[in-house]
Amino acid sequence: MKATRSTGPHASVQKYDLLTAMAIAGLHGKAVFQTSMLRLVALVTARYNWKLDELTVGQRDLSRMWSVDERTVKREIKRLLENEILIQLRPGVRGRVAAYRLNQREIYRRSESHWEEVGPDFAARMDTNRQCPDVVGPTVVRANFRPMMATDDPQKTAWGRTCVRLADMDPDFYKSWFSALAFEDFEQTVLRLRAPSSFVAKYIVTHHQKRLQDVASSEFGAIRKVEIIF
Repeated sequence: MKATRSTGPHASVQKYDLLTAMAIAGLHGKAVFQTSMLRLVALVTARYNWKLDELTVGQRDLSRMWSVDERTVKREIKRLLENEILIQLRPGVRGRVAAYRLNQREIYRRSESHWEEVGPDFAARMDTNRQCPDVVGPTVVRANFRPMMATDDPQKTAWGRTCVRLADMDPDFYKSWFSALAFEDFEQTVLRLRAPSSFVAKYIVTHHQKRLQDVASSEFGAIRKVEIIF
């Protein structure tokens, strides 16, 4: 099953279905895994960033939410990573909170054998997602304007994922500004992009660089500077 972003009209359908799949996967696991999944469901319900498709919560905040100590938080996150329920996007370093993403494919895989037990409507929606990956729930279609992702070069693929994130956040804004940027290279924490004109380059650097750098950092890692040439 292809993972999809839970944004747009009627996105609540997909969110509820994903949370249900998480709960079902946990309930049919061992006791320790059940506890981990219960804590994760509470965390995702309260703090998941659906637009960026990521989770960024500090260990101290997690310990308060789960009513456990920070050592237990570390064990829980490690368990969820080992079971491939979470994917780490970037580690927490130098005071920066770590970022994680739900591994929807693994969640669906672990829950699939119990879809019918939830109900025929739930099973039908999940089957629709599997057969038609561009459909979210029964009637929701993704945004029409989405960038293509390169697959031959890891850095180009990272830029492709960055473009997808930016487009999901605001398709019209992405089309107006970021879609015209072309990837050049990423060396020594400097991301270099090419703009079609000096005006576009200067305007993005002046007004939109922070948004671009924040989103790109989730795919490339630490970015010290974004250079836009033309």
